Formats: sequence, structure tokens, C-alpha cells
Amino acid sequence: MSNDNSPTTTATSVAALPLSPGDWELDPLHSAVNFTIRHLGIAKVRGRFTEFSTGLYVGETPADVRVSAEIALASIDTGNSDRDAHTRSAELLDVAKRPTMTFRSTRVSGAGEDWTMAGDLTIGDVTRPVTFAVEFGGVVDHPLDQRKHAGFEATGEIRRSDFGLDFGAGLLGDVVRIHLDMQFVGPQGQGG
Repeated sequence: MSNDNSPTTTATSVAALPLSPGDWELDPLHSAVNFTIRHLGIAKVRGRFTEFSTGLYVGETPADVRVSAEIALASIDTGNSDRDAHTRSAELLDVAKRPTMTFRSTRVSGAGEDWTMAGDLTIGDVTRPVTFAVEFGGVVDHPLDQRKHAGFEATGEIRRSDFGLDFGAGLLGDVVRIHLDMQFVGPQGQGG
């Protein structure tokens, strides 16, 4: 979870989401960071990152809602170890120089199930704005831990060239589609 206290503007009241104020913890066993990219323009390669952390802070006012994430780029998994090793190399992600990808929200807006989250995505020393369409799956009381669990699905896309990752033009597409499935656990000792 980010300790950044900079305000994040929100066009819709926090009350529109039935979430208690406080830090919501990521449930990593029920969360995933997936992506797709075109290969030769005719097929998609699908992959995921297996090591990531995400934080959701819900405050008393809309300006206090924050989302942050950090993804270990070396944890890429496309189901092919040779391809993954090449992707980690200096030709593409260069994880020795760019070990992480980070995200910090700048604005959350919407209502009901449909939301939009804008923020800054950083890969290496390059930061670009990105916007995700977010579907709020709901909030329930978990029967085992007696805490609120909230689910979200987010989709967006980035261009590799915007981050200086343009190796393989013609082989790999420029657009990377991102698909996030996130489940968060509510603050201890509070109702949702």
C-alpha cells in the first residue's frame, strides 16, 4: 500500500461504493494481473505477472480514495520459459534496469458497477497516464474470516513504444491489453 498522502480527486461520493474507510488488503490468492499482446499481427500471446502488490485506501471523503500497485517484471509467465527469458532480457523488458512497473491512481469516478480509474503507470524511468475501465463486482461477508471482501475487474491498454519498449516491431504488437482481477479484504474490526 502506498503511503503517499497526496489527494486523489473523485467525481462520485465514496458512499456510492459500500466500502468502509481504511486500508483494504489485497487477497493475492484471488487476484491476478494478466495481459495479451499480438504476435505477427495474427494471434495473441497471453501472459501474467505472478508477483505483485496492490493497495486500496478508502477515506472519509472522495478526495482520499487511493489505489497503488507494484509489479515485479521478472515474474512474467507466458507459459513458455524460453520466451519469458527473452522477454526479461535487455532486448525487451530489461528487468535488470527496470525491475518493477508501478501504478498510482489520480482519479476514480463512476457509479454502481461501472467505474473509471485514471493514474500514472511507470516502467523504468518513464511515466505515462493510463485509464482503466473498472467493474465493481460487489462486497460480501466472508463466511470464514468474518470480514468484508470486495471484488473488482479492471481492463485497459498501454503502448509499448510509449515506454521505450519497441523491440520486435512487426513481430510483437505495440498495444498491450491489461486485465486485472482484484479482491480486497476490508479493514479489521470494521463493517463494510
